Amino acid sequence: MSSEAGARPGVPPPAPPHPDPPPRHEVPPATLDGRIDLRALFGDDRPVELEIGSGKGRFLIEQAAVRPDTNFLGVEWSLKYVRLSGERAAKRGVRNVRLLRADARHVVADLIPDAALRRLHVYCPDPWPKKRHHKRRFFAESTVPHLERILEPGGHLHVSTDVAEYFEAIGTALRERTGLREAEDPLFPPADPGGRTSYEIKYHKTGRAIHRACWRRVTGSPR
Repeated sequence: MSSEAGARPGVPPPAPPHPDPPPRHEVPPATLDGRIDLRALFGDDRPVELEIGSGKGRFLIEQAAVRPDTNFLGVEWSLKYVRLSGERAAKRGVRNVRLLRADARHVVADLIPDAALRRLHVYCPDPWPKKRHHKRRFFAESTVPHLERILEPGGHLHVSTDVAEYFEAIGTALRERTGLREAEDPLFPPADPGGRTSYEIKYHKTGRAIHRACWRRVTGSPR
């Protein structure tokens, strides 16, 4: 007779539950009320990086896989891409990624706490090329000051775009409305011929130039 009560001959006992179940990568927006408690969201107090417009998750998941000592939050409007990124993160076995479907401007202005981010990544945001639509841009007048607020002192903001006019407008807005200073981040040097995101790779293949820059929050409070 089996020594395990209730066990049937020839049938292995059920596997014990995993002591650390896989995380739910997708964050239900309804669970958020006010500023996000990032420590509770990830279950630890590791540094956090945020990608705006994480798309299919190429950059986010790759960085999470090679830097498990950092947490990564991706904000994406397309629910299809949020779900796809979650599936890819699960297949890679990365546990330090969370994905949120939301308007990025709302997330930055209302949900991210002060000095919460080590890095903020904004790669190839929608340029909204028509002038009457410029107010919809991520780097709009109402959003830009929050980019400094949510970075920790010494934190970096990385930006890229294939639209020269937008790149110049971003630089002007950051200089006029924040105390951020252009500075190189040793982890992400400006020269990156291979591209970081799916959009950048696609643009490189078609010969389109990618304009890239990095700003750093100096020690102290936002002005």
